[in-house]
Amino acid sequence: MTREDNMGKYAIALIAALALTGPVAAEQVTVPVGSQAPAKQGMEKPRRGISKEKVREKFGEPVSTSPAVGEPPISAWEYPEYFVYFEYDLVLHTVLKPETERADAQTME
Repeated sequence: MTREDNMGKYAIALIAALALTGPVAAEQVTVPVGSQAPAKQGMEKPRRGISKEKVREKFGEPVSTSPAVGEPPISAWEYPEYFVYFEYDLVLHTVLKPETERADAQTME
């Protein structure tokens, strides 16, 4: 039996297995960004495209930093109310912390 014959049998077995599994269902939960922390949506936070240097000047030193990983390199800075994600030296995105995480951080101070 040749390798091509074996590959054909495996392909048929895979197609049969997939056909017998039936449909898969999952619940998708979506939370609109504006409702994730409505009281904090208007707060000033680093905007996309500004440099790490400008973030430090305007918002101060981060509570902690995570080194860059991956390609392109993505790093993160943690502030009391949010995380700032950088691609190379520029802000990629700022993410507000969940209410419970912020409350826990405040009680620890």
